Amino acid sequence: MKNILIIDGADNCVYDIFAATDSEFDLVFPTGQDIAFIDEVMARCPKGELNEAFNRIWQRPIRKAEAMGIHGTLFYELEHKKQYYPIRRDNDARNPDGSWLR
Repeated sequence: MKNILIIDGADNCVYDIFAATDSEFDLVFPTGQDIAFIDEVMARCPKGELNEAFNRIWQRPIRKAEAMGIHGTLFYELEHKKQYYPIRRDNDARNPDGSWLR
């Protein structure tokens, strides 16, 4: 199982972690990526397969204190953050001027 952190653009959201099987994780995050934006995920995946995968994932919440790492981050309604993740990998996050975020 791999853990996915969900970051939602809503003001009243909480940032939950959910467990995904390897195949579910691969559906959301293409090989080598650990950052995803829901609009891109929905554009590249068959809707029925994606709905089924998320229905299963949402049944596996993980308490943050019990999480053994975060393997991917999925953004909802935060398209403006795409500029910081041009290759959709957290370790390669950059500012628009090309400087590293870390």
